[in-house]
Amino acid sequence: MQQKIRFQIEGMTCQACASRIEKVLNKKDFVESAGVNFASEEAQVTFDDSKTSVADIAKIIEKTGYGAKEKTEDTLPQPEAEHHIGWRLWLLFAINIPFLIGMAGMMIGRYDWMIPPVWQFVLASIVQLWLAIPFYKSAWASIKGGLANMDVLVTIGTVSIYLYSVYMLFFSPHAAHGMAHVYFEVGVMVIGFVSLGKFLEHRTKKSSLNSLSLLLKLTPTQVNVQRDGEWQQLPIDQVQIGDLIRANHGERIAADGIIESGSGWADESHLTGESNPEEKKAGGKVLAGALMTEGSVAYRATQLGSQTLLGDMMNALSEAQGSKAPIARVADKAAAVFVPTVVGIALLTFITTWLVKGDWTVALMHAVAVLVIACPCALGLATPAAIMVGMGKAVKHGIWFKDAAAMEEAAHVDAVVLDKTGTLTEGRPQVAAVYCVPDSGFDEDALYRIAAAVEQNAAHPLARAIVSAAQARDLDIPAAQNAQTIVGAGITAEVEGVGLVKAGKAEFAELTLPKFSDGVWDIASIVAVSVDNKPIGAFALADALKADTAEAIGRLKKHNIDVYIMSGDNQGTVEYVAKQLGIAHAFGNMSPRDKAAEVQKLKAAGKTVAMVGDGINDAPALAAANVSFAMKGGADVAEHTASATLMQHSVNQLADALLVSQATLKNIKQNLFFAFFYNILGIPLAALGFLNPVIAGAAMAASSVSVLGNALRLKRVKID
Repeated sequence: MQQKIRFQIEGMTCQACASRIEKVLNKKDFVESAGVNFASEEAQVTFDDSKTSVADIAKIIEKTGYGAKEKTEDTLPQPEAEHHIGWRLWLLFAINIPFLIGMAGMMIGRYDWMIPPVWQFVLASIVQLWLAIPFYKSAWASIKGGLANMDVLVTIGTVSIYLYSVYMLFFSPHAAHGMAHVYFEVGVMVIGFVSLGKFLEHRTKKSSLNSLSLLLKLTPTQVNVQRDGEWQQLPIDQVQIGDLIRANHGERIAADGIIESGSGWADESHLTGESNPEEKKAGGKVLAGALMTEGSVAYRATQLGSQTLLGDMMNALSEAQGSKAPIARVADKAAAVFVPTVVGIALLTFITTWLVKGDWTVALMHAVAVLVIACPCALGLATPAAIMVGMGKAVKHGIWFKDAAAMEEAAHVDAVVLDKTGTLTEGRPQVAAVYCVPDSGFDEDALYRIAAAVEQNAAHPLARAIVSAAQARDLDIPAAQNAQTIVGAGITAEVEGVGLVKAGKAEFAELTLPKFSDGVWDIASIVAVSVDNKPIGAFALADALKADTAEAIGRLKKHNIDVYIMSGDNQGTVEYVAKQLGIAHAFGNMSPRDKAAEVQKLKAAGKTVAMVGDGINDAPALAAANVSFAMKGGADVAEHTASATLMQHSVNQLADALLVSQATLKNIKQNLFFAFFYNILGIPLAALGFLNPVIAGAAMAASSVSVLGNALRLKRVKID
């Protein structure tokens, strides 16, 4: 049986490390697929659990030289520890200071600012023989695994320059006369710059890139719980399902639950993307992570930890961020051959420069510069860094992508297929128009009062819609007696002060409707009303458009995305809705099979199709589309089939999803261009001697941080 498992990987230093783990795992016959994300430091493995176990796969990863810790959905992601500069980096900084001063002096002709060669040797030896050991371990583990990583380049370069300088200082013919040319500062400063770059890269990946760190802060660490009739302050891990918890103004909800007392307003934008607070009162639901902006509530915990909607979202985000987008294959292929190619270029540079210049010292410096300037990390981070930020931005808008591939595909969408009921419309009837019979003696308010008096005795959705509309007008609804339902026709009742009232079909109330210019009467459900067998008016009830639907359609059309409505409702109703929204393509009377077939036709015509739906009947079309979106809380099969989930039942969120995806893909392409351009430009410059190893080391460290910085720009991109 196929099983999917995720591991947190420890010890990776660049994309080559991730590629090596993938290569080892994918060679196993019991592994169907394995992907390793360098940015999130996560591996996702699909395997045959009848042939191996999770523990065995972890051991395989550990044999390649990395730590592997299983991640499950039973526990929430854990907050990252603070990333402080450790003693090793501080010591490297301290050792670099005299070399920095010396190099600054040489730039202005003050060679006496550099410390004596023997002291250079002592400080360089501390770095090369002690502080650089993590580089050596990583490089050796990488070579043993069959794929060389960035640390191999750094190790070869710095060890070469260190050994050269030791030879020149102690064994060369010039050493006795104090004329030896040594370059201890090169190795020291390269190790220093690269170590700083790694620290900044790691801190950015673990904090700024990853939205999980922000979500983790939404759950309070201490909560007010009622135990033995008294309120007590307890740690969150001691709360149990069934506990009564209190949340006051300014506090966050600790668990999903049902309110037993109190009232207020809660901000649930972390889950839904909706910025307006929700009113909370007894009998209503609260969601973990919500902020009480007003009031105070006591609620009974029904779900805790990973079982809450917040926990589900955090696990979904963690898994999605750890997945790989198809475009990442470009960087993966380049990274797989990157280090051996760079070593070959460095060797060729050394030989060519020695032959041309006749100076093997110069040749060595050029070769080391080539080794140090090369950066596979920037390539490895280009795609996953942008995906991590893009996924986090999508979640803030209430959009949950299942994986990176879905987000990438969404960026290419140029056709959107929408179901009508529950997607474009509210999914429940509302009063769309009112007709009062001239000279009947009853105005619109009176019509509402009389109809509601009778309809409050019925359970039909149309009856409830009329009663709700009357209540919304703050009308006094009179009492009704002797209510009788006539199956298939309507309902009658005696209304106090009015008489015998009938409400139902037009013929039941003996009403002949005139010809209306408003097309809603042609597609709506009609409820006519009569008093003492004299018709007084009628209501047209239709499934009203959602408040933001027109705006959402406008946004899609603005970005050259074609919009199609496909619904099981009759063609007239669908065309009426399409006309209201300015949608040119409207299909009614469609079965689930018809919808799926039409989606296939659009794809065959060269369209990249997104389908949006929330019902069981939408599942075939959702599966047929290039990328699909289900509404949260809709049919389980729709959510399971879809590529992403929209937390609000809003087409505006669909527009957000497509635009966030477009911005993310654009950012990925920028990152890939920068990473390739950096190496294509930097390596030749280093080979020709325009960059010394120290500058090359600083540039290499800056390249990864620059890619991460560009990815972080996604957080500020406006989605309109």
